[in-house]
Amino acid sequence: MKQHLIRPELLAPAGNLDKLKMAFTYGADAVYIGGESFSLRVAADNFTLDEIREGVEFAHARGKKVYLTANIIPHNKDLEEYKEYLPKVKETGIDAVILSDLGMFSITRELAPELEIHVSTQANNVNYESANMWHRLGAKRVILAREMSLKEIGEIRRQVSPQLELEAFVHGAMCISYSGRCLLSNYLAGRDSNQGNCAHPCRWKYHLMEETRPGEYMPVFENERGTFIYNSKDLCMIAHIDDLIRSGLTSFKIEGRVKSEYYVATVIGAYRRAIDAFMENPDTYTFDPSLLEELKKVSHRDYTTGFYYGRPDGKQQHYENSSYIRTYDMVGIVTHYDPETKLARVTQKNRFFTGSQVEFLLPTGKFFTQTIDFMTDENGTPITVANRPQSTVLIRCDQPVEPDTFLRQEKK
Repeated sequence: MKQHLIRPELLAPAGNLDKLKMAFTYGADAVYIGGESFSLRVAADNFTLDEIREGVEFAHARGKKVYLTANIIPHNKDLEEYKEYLPKVKETGIDAVILSDLGMFSITRELAPELEIHVSTQANNVNYESANMWHRLGAKRVILAREMSLKEIGEIRRQVSPQLELEAFVHGAMCISYSGRCLLSNYLAGRDSNQGNCAHPCRWKYHLMEETRPGEYMPVFENERGTFIYNSKDLCMIAHIDDLIRSGLTSFKIEGRVKSEYYVATVIGAYRRAIDAFMENPDTYTFDPSLLEELKKVSHRDYTTGFYYGRPDGKQQHYENSSYIRTYDMVGIVTHYDPETKLARVTQKNRFFTGSQVEFLLPTGKFFTQTIDFMTDENGTPITVANRPQSTVLIRCDQPVEPDTFLRQEKK
């Protein structure tokens, strides 16, 4: 029997209102955001109630959805605060709340029974019985643990109700602790990762000290720079969109609420094109390698497929350093294009010159490359360098470009 394939939701991170809007502009079906409380990303800007309301209105006007993360591991005082917060946030019109704790689940069912609940990856869902139990309790969706293979996901899909949605991370940073449950930050830095304040000690450089020789630090090294023994590579499954869709996942989740607008736009745009290409003709689909090259143009660590194809063999860790790979700079964002003068109005972010070769990353379609041959300041005075961040410049553009088109330049 031919498998019935369901178009998966493309779920984007949104650390603030601008990133939310950019995610939808570049093709996301839904976003997940954090409020000012109960989110596991303190480093993200996060949303006030008014900003949540504005984001929801923007999404719903486009047929899109907004999910609110409230997936901390709560203590007693957190539960009382959540009881006060939930009715307020429900009124913003959010489409679902993402929870990891059974107590907060119970509160949500009592105070907002009409609100969809998605069970967070922090709840360590790795088998169909736990997924079925969450569904019986009233969960609409279960977000599977990152430690799952495609084979296991397929088994869960076959053993749970068709009405239960299954979500999984397909791209972004990986945590070395099980489904993100980690005490390393709390112990070493006094910052509780399970309360959203992780110091990322897994990215630090470590030495070894033997107890009878205090103060004598011995390097643990792979090379002369030392080692980063907990440092995971980044997940990237874009080359395996076909396998992901056939596994039965409902939603493909991108990690990165603290990442930039440019990161969100680039990653969402690439996955959007890959998903659409597969769904257009699954039987003849072949992966376009240029989409992987696109994902290498954002700040990233080396890529891995994580647990999807079986137990990791040790190559999923990056032992040499914890630095990101950055081969391109985002240098500007188009705010307007005049088809008569062929001038694009650009908000400058990083320095570029006349004579610079830049790529234009559009919300729809592939990027194109152009050498800047003419540029003025906002008053129309010709200039040869744009070097005032947030200032407006006008550049001649060979092709029409949409608002929110990014300009990027390869690092020399």
